[in-house]
Amino acid sequence: MTQRIVPVPREVAGERLDRFIAKNVPGFSLERARALIESGGVRIRGKKCQPTRKLWGGEALEIELPRPRAPVRDAPVEGPQLVVLHDDAALVIVNKPPGLVVEREGREPSVADLLAAQRPPFDVEGQAMPGVVHRLDRETSGCLAFARTDAAAAAMLRSFQEKQVDKRYWTLVLGNPPATGRLEGPYARDPDNPRRFTTRVPSARRAALSFEVRERFAGAALLEVDLDTGRTHQIRVQLSEAGFPVLADSLYGTDAAREHPAAKSLGRQALHAFELEIPSPVSRQPVKVRAELPEDFQRALAVLRG
Repeated sequence: MTQRIVPVPREVAGERLDRFIAKNVPGFSLERARALIESGGVRIRGKKCQPTRKLWGGEALEIELPRPRAPVRDAPVEGPQLVVLHDDAALVIVNKPPGLVVEREGREPSVADLLAAQRPPFDVEGQAMPGVVHRLDRETSGCLAFARTDAAAAAMLRSFQEKQVDKRYWTLVLGNPPATGRLEGPYARDPDNPRRFTTRVPSARRAALSFEVRERFAGAALLEVDLDTGRTHQIRVQLSEAGFPVLADSLYGTDAAREHPAAKSLGRQALHAFELEIPSPVSRQPVKVRAELPEDFQRALAVLRG
């Protein structure tokens, strides 16, 4: 058990206990708050409470958090040893291998499963699992950050929402893009195919990125992409619709981008999250890491360089 003292501000007088905890204690939904209160895990002046109790303001909540539950699995977690780029009591950043999902889908192991097994402890939303605060597509490799605690997860989510996180990618594209560029516009699901996203329909949601050519090849280029927003599939969509499809992209790429010799040597979309800078959840000082290019991406570069 971990005990925590949570002071109640006087200005929230009259608010229900369960709703106050859900709003003010990281990692607690209303349902989880009610369950904890009903189990006797929340006391005021040593006495058990009801979820509907009205707070008067100025009191202190004595919260006893149970040990995190181990995830239920059908079999031991098996997969590659993750390369850890940063690790402390609040934040873990790994170099995600291509081909792995971030969170479990069915029986397939995920990066989160592997990290929980390889680098404990974690305690997020009552489970011994890392907190997922952002994602990379299955085929995308590179920097991926996880939280160790509820408080760290809440702080990291705020950092993403307040655009305090710098994410940079390397990608190989077909065509001859300008030396630098910026793409910005609406972003929505494609009405003709719900698996895809597009910038070509009206939407209140916006997507923006900047890019710079790092190396040119015959009819292709290596780009460094700086994401302003983090929409699903965003880099692949915006570059494809600008005329520079990502090599080997099976969903948004053209036939030429999929059949290019470098694409065939790579075998998955040519996208790598090479740099991540995020404020520490504890000190708020920047944590900056870089992820080395995986072997398959280097092999594609070698093909392009001839």
